[in-house]
Amino acid sequence: MKRLSLSLLCALPLLVSAQSLTQFVDPYIGTGDHGHVFLGANVPFGMVNAGPTQIEEGWDWCSGYHQSGTKIIGFAQTHLSGTGCSDLGDVAILPATSEMNLTREGLATSYSHENEEVRPGYYSILLGTDKKIEESEASHFIRTEVTATRRTALYRITYPTAATQHLIVDLENGVGDRVYRGRLTQLDDTTFVGYRISHGWANMQHCYFAIRLNRKATIHTTSTAQSELSQASSPIYNLIADKKEEPLMVRIALSPVSEINALGNLQAEAYETTKNGWDFESVRAEADASWNKELGRIKASFQNDRDRRIFYTAMFHFMVAPQTWDDVNGDWRGADNHVYRATSPAVRSLSSEDSSPFSNDSYLTTLSLWDTYRAAAPLSTIILPEMMPSIASTYLRIFREQGKLPVWHLMSQETDCMVGCPAVPILADLLLKGYVRDSTLAWHAMQSSLMMDERGLDDMKKFNYVDRDHHEGSLSMTLEYMLADWSAAQAGHAILAHKTNEEIQRGVEFFEQRAHAYRNLYDTQTGFMRARDSHGQFDAISNFDPHHQLREHTEGTAWQYLWLVPQDVDGLIEMLGGREKAVKRLDSLFLADSHLNKEAQPDISGLIGQYAHGNEPSHHIVYLYALMGQPRKTARLIRQIQRELYSDQPAGLCGNEDVGQMSAWYILSALGFYQVEPCGGRYVMGSPLVKDATIQLPEGKSFNIHTHGASEKSIYIKRVLLNGKPLPACTAFSSCRDVLPKGYSAPFILKHEDIMQGGTLDIYMSK
Repeated sequence: MKRLSLSLLCALPLLVSAQSLTQFVDPYIGTGDHGHVFLGANVPFGMVNAGPTQIEEGWDWCSGYHQSGTKIIGFAQTHLSGTGCSDLGDVAILPATSEMNLTREGLATSYSHENEEVRPGYYSILLGTDKKIEESEASHFIRTEVTATRRTALYRITYPTAATQHLIVDLENGVGDRVYRGRLTQLDDTTFVGYRISHGWANMQHCYFAIRLNRKATIHTTSTAQSELSQASSPIYNLIADKKEEPLMVRIALSPVSEINALGNLQAEAYETTKNGWDFESVRAEADASWNKELGRIKASFQNDRDRRIFYTAMFHFMVAPQTWDDVNGDWRGADNHVYRATSPAVRSLSSEDSSPFSNDSYLTTLSLWDTYRAAAPLSTIILPEMMPSIASTYLRIFREQGKLPVWHLMSQETDCMVGCPAVPILADLLLKGYVRDSTLAWHAMQSSLMMDERGLDDMKKFNYVDRDHHEGSLSMTLEYMLADWSAAQAGHAILAHKTNEEIQRGVEFFEQRAHAYRNLYDTQTGFMRARDSHGQFDAISNFDPHHQLREHTEGTAWQYLWLVPQDVDGLIEMLGGREKAVKRLDSLFLADSHLNKEAQPDISGLIGQYAHGNEPSHHIVYLYALMGQPRKTARLIRQIQRELYSDQPAGLCGNEDVGQMSAWYILSALGFYQVEPCGGRYVMGSPLVKDATIQLPEGKSFNIHTHGASEKSIYIKRVLLNGKPLPACTAFSSCRDVLPKGYSAPFILKHEDIMQGGTLDIYMSK
């Protein structure tokens, strides 16, 4: 396998710069085990994720690619990354040297990882062999290379000399979806347009495209193709290009709106590259520059190369989504499937010199909010501040289009996947940090979304919980709604600080009361949170085992959901009987038997006892020790997770990447802090892994982190200076303000404004 060895990457002309950070990214990390990451070519937050789709299907092929895959059926322009569900794989192409059986099995083409190269913005493979091929023999096989701009993929296909140059355009086969209809139309000798409308995780997804070749081609209809055309609403087409010695270049642009807009995207993004978009090396260099620019938002050094590779690969995976989902003229397809035209249409510059890919208030998609509100969203508010207005604007546009804030939004479609109202803590966080333009509309969106009569919210209004009689995952739903209630209340307080509004005041009081009703779910007989039925009763104790995922849990067990009260850590401590008892209960989580019942979902992974780092509800838990007065336990567990549950190998993630969340946890924890509360910008300090780090901020500012005396054993924070002055120990939580008994100490709390003002944080470590 052509792995991203440092010596190889440094030898590449594209990466000779000492400042290149892409050389530290290994896109193979997460392609093994259950990481489900995308492998191919893209640019940060781009619409296009262009790369191979394998013939295998199933849970480990949610992105269309897995390290164990054996054959490629095409190169699609859209793929998910790190999700637990499959979809997309739109508009696939496959080069061939002869006619093929146009079925999924007939298209399957051999390849070998030994002939595969990948780095940010670039993918290459030799097709037609499952053996390692020396460079001198490579000309006997089809080499397919791809790079990308924001809405466009550019392919360079090198056929064997004298071979017929077939190019299959597959609108039938995707990644776990079903096609309603599709079409390919030839406009001139080199230009084709079409669409693919499909149903999968995203219902009724519209994907329009334009294809342009660097030489003439015709649609060749074989007997197999005729059969496909007569029987399928979305056929597979066989193009034959004029035979020439130079590589066939294929440029494919996407649009959520129309074929005309896809042509506009094609032309606009080709215009920004040299030679009318056919200079593959120039486009690849621009993709690399785009990745370097975004990765450079944090410039960090580490004790070893392994940690640096994991960190910058985490940055890379974190920046795959959210994805652009509007056209260069600003048009977008809304959540109601209506097309909206930009109020001030103008072709947007997309060059690597731009200050931000979202400086024009883009419409975004791939919003995996149940996962990302915990770490990826707070990290974004620090290192991607100019994107935040687009995030807030997208949420509010979706609210207007579908009548509620997004839950799990994919390609203009609401999947309603996962539980709770996860957009609320993100939007509240953006409001509290000053990124929301219309705070009154944001409040209305949060309040309306939490007061609906769907997805168990009608129960929340009646009972202050979701009853287990009628809803699977009822306990998980309840706890997620409660932390969203608390988040909305914090946003309401911020608005009320500037103006009086009786309606908002009543809403704040209601949401605060409901946010703290989690105590009514605590079963003192078992010592765990449990779901109640519509009569207020728990299920029989004989049916309860905290190691088991029950009907009331979503991707978790009672062990993990006991701790899902990040909005009220003080109240959680009190509910568990005080500080010492709460610490012992937390100890028992990590010491518990790791066995699960056979009904448990595979997402419950990365286990330390019953702590499950491979799934998001656990991600804040290690930081609870610090808030209970045991920051050394937080530090030890952070380092254990970093060492045991992340690696620089294909199986380097202990669970689904979940669209950047697994990576964001690593990035924040490596910097030394984490936002435990769902919103607000109070970061609990843990144990920094970086030696030094510089976070680039707006207006030329930076926030610099320096650790002193750190080593594999010196992982505990002893003292912190912020701009040369001692950072006081925690006073943000009452559990920290109490007089602490012997053996307990308060953690350090870093505030969002401390970071965004710029300055220097010196962290002194001890054994």
